[in-house]
Amino acid sequence: MRVLRRFFRSLSSDESGSSLIELATTTSLLMMSICGVMDCSRALYADHFVSDASTEAARYAMTRGATWGTTVCSTPATTSCAATSSNVLAFVKGIAPFGVSTASTALTVTTTWPGTTPAGTTCSYVSVYNSVGCTVKVNVKYNFSFVLPFLPKNTLVLSSTAAFPVVQ
Repeated sequence: MRVLRRFFRSLSSDESGSSLIELATTTSLLMMSICGVMDCSRALYADHFVSDASTEAARYAMTRGATWGTTVCSTPATTSCAATSSNVLAFVKGIAPFGVSTASTALTVTTTWPGTTPAGTTCSYVSVYNSVGCTVKVNVKYNFSFVLPFLPKNTLVLSSTAAFPVVQ
């Protein structure tokens, strides 16, 4: 009986492995926190891109109205041309930074010309949509997914809209 008591007392007073368990627990929590901050920073980075891309795309389209050029833009770098929805999409994909997916399932760019011209014609008609005085409205949506397993698995939809009047 005494031998057993001494044995159990030695087990309860022995703390040689407790520091190893504390280190493992603390290190795991610290690494999860650091990785969580990094993943949330990626989300903020993508949100900043979406906001900036909508503004830059609207500026791109507002300076390439129907009177600016007689041809349709073949590339985002072309200058003397009239912008279309597909040109605005190509422009946004061209300015996407590393780490932001440009796949059609992740990045959506919608360009519209709502409203009327100063003459009263509806801007949504194909022959009038890019006329001076119409408003170009660009909406950029990005489906962001977190990488880490302990963060939400749902897709975070980041969206931004910018609108400017067509000036040329």
